[in-house]
Amino acid sequence: MSLLAGFRVVQLGRGSAAAVCGRLFADVGADVACIDPDTATPLAEYLNHGKTIVTDPAAALAAADLIVCEGRPAELRARGHDVASIRRINPAAAVIAIAPYGQAGPRADDPATDLTLFCASGIARLLTGQVDDPAEPPIRPVGGQSAFIGGLAAACAGMHAAMASQAGAAVDVSIQEALATLAMTELARAGLTGKSWSRKRVKDGNGATVTILPARDGYAAISPREDRQWASWLEAMGSPDWGREPRFKTKPDRVENWDALHALMSGWSRKHDKQRIADTAQAAHVPSFPLREPAEQLDSPQLRHRNYYRPLRIGGRAVKAPGPPFGLNLIDAGRGPKGNAGRGPLPLSGVRVLDFSWVIAGPTTTRYLAAMGAEVIKVEAPGRGDPGRTSELHTVLGQAKRGIVLDLKKREAVEIAKSLAARSDVLIENFATGVMERLGLGAAELQALNPNLIYLSASGLGRTGPEAGAVAYGTLLQCYAGFAGLNRHPGVPPRIGLAWLDPMCALMLAFVTTAAVWRQRREGGGARIDFSMIEAMLWTMAEPLLAAQLGAPPQPRGNRSDRYAPHGVYRCAGDDAWVGIAATSDAEWRALAAIVPALAQMEGMRWDARMAARDAIDAALTGWTETRDPQSTAAALSEAGIPAAALATSSDLVASGHLRAREFWDTHGGGVLPGLPWRASFGRRTGPAPGLGADTEAVLREVLDLPQERIAALRASGALG
Repeated sequence: MSLLAGFRVVQLGRGSAAAVCGRLFADVGADVACIDPDTATPLAEYLNHGKTIVTDPAAALAAADLIVCEGRPAELRARGHDVASIRRINPAAAVIAIAPYGQAGPRADDPATDLTLFCASGIARLLTGQVDDPAEPPIRPVGGQSAFIGGLAAACAGMHAAMASQAGAAVDVSIQEALATLAMTELARAGLTGKSWSRKRVKDGNGATVTILPARDGYAAISPREDRQWASWLEAMGSPDWGREPRFKTKPDRVENWDALHALMSGWSRKHDKQRIADTAQAAHVPSFPLREPAEQLDSPQLRHRNYYRPLRIGGRAVKAPGPPFGLNLIDAGRGPKGNAGRGPLPLSGVRVLDFSWVIAGPTTTRYLAAMGAEVIKVEAPGRGDPGRTSELHTVLGQAKRGIVLDLKKREAVEIAKSLAARSDVLIENFATGVMERLGLGAAELQALNPNLIYLSASGLGRTGPEAGAVAYGTLLQCYAGFAGLNRHPGVPPRIGLAWLDPMCALMLAFVTTAAVWRQRREGGGARIDFSMIEAMLWTMAEPLLAAQLGAPPQPRGNRSDRYAPHGVYRCAGDDAWVGIAATSDAEWRALAAIVPALAQMEGMRWDARMAARDAIDAALTGWTETRDPQSTAAALSEAGIPAAALATSSDLVASGHLRAREFWDTHGGGVLPGLPWRASFGRRTGPAPGLGADTEAVLREVLDLPQERIAALRASGALG
């Protein structure tokens, strides 16, 4: 796979997010060189596998197209890895600087860990969904996910920086912001209405949309969210008498009576194995998957068919390591470079994207592309259009796009779509497998018309393989991959939680799309990209996947760590108020013991003693924090050099002076909308989201040169809705 053949990346230092960024670049063919990489853990060894270890740092930096560094501003300056120092060696390279809170702003030099960043971003509050008992501590996810999300954001921004028209572009990536933007709907709602999501379950807690049912051998996740799916699901369960009761007739009825409904479905599901439940639902075209352990995916026939895993030796043992989460077929158009990118102030100026995607993953991808200057033409069906229009989602994800309506059931509309594809650089779609082909808009047909077209399909399990036709949503795939099952406290049943996978995939999708545009601009030719969401999920779950093969099968641990003590989220004074605290060194522990009176007698404890006394330490910390304000507590600990963060609500993020100083929020009407998870020297484009079909006639005139008479005839035929 060589989308980026000849592209040179230098990865500076031992930061995990920088290693993730470099891993993604290496996975698509870039030459990634490491200066002083970390190889101390199986995860670090995997992330840095296949990269070149630099013996002449100055020469490597001078030859690089992109340089990635990670650390707080003071740390980078002390190591000579800050942007100014790098510029003296190579003024032309793009530079990506990753830090917990970014390179600028009041909190830029605050200490942080994976745990405290999940508190500071608000994601710890959202991760597992609404809870029945708010005394249950908020939680971080398994597998060092802050590094993966920060690294993906850096790769995405870095690829755009490489496309910038000016040499020496600089990008500032904040891991806090990258995490926060995973909850785009919640951020937009808070920014526009001032309202934040409650952690306490109300009625169904969205269970009527997607839920987990107990099985004889575990759990199965199911999503009969539409009326037709609910009717099919009832039939799949054997048409129970209770299914005809008026209290379950409509979705609002099911929401209102959720506890009774879940109990009745559970009575049926407990009699069956989890795989049978999922197979029965899928046969009825109802989205469902069993909750699996990560190790169960190692022998997946679907992943075997797609050659997903790559062999690797870690600690002398052979393991299966995650590979790139997409199939890739490069097309040599034989026409030379496309040459239309870079015509303007933003990296993707001059690039046209035909966007058939909907809901979250695809629209988030094209939101990034539009922000970077691409002309994105969003194609929607007549009627309600993208379901994201029913919430704040379209308001934020539709920014700076053009909206058209095509009724693809009409032959004339399909011909218009073909004509637009012939004049576009990129096409993105996330329909069910086979839909675009049945419409006559498949990759083979459109790339015959336009050999330079980059055709990207995003789907749950990929477009090939025995499970390619499975009906899937991102939240269900989180369950299938093992992510949902691990993200819980011991003894607590798994919950669906935040729609994590879709926005995470969008960072990967925007990266690989821009990488393909880089190749198109340099060499010409198109690409067929077959993106699998389950493979992307497993790519970020490398740590538990490797652990399962190296003799340490992962188990739900809550916030407990094998590396640090204390390490937890502690109750504070106030309604559902918490603070995350971690001591990652003896020095941080001594500083904490000097502040918390109940820890004073334990000040001399070394690491092994602290690990053995975790319960006593946690009890002492809880006794101290439960009468204190979380914000002032976190600020005092951070000032003393101890990683700490108050658990943020979305409204807290709107009010954050740090995020305001970093210009994270954009004014929108009487409120604000969240920006991108990076700041770039080349800026970003904003603009209102289009109304349904608002730009149909303008696009047909300007892109296809259609006369008004032809447009009127198309509208009369129903092709334009």
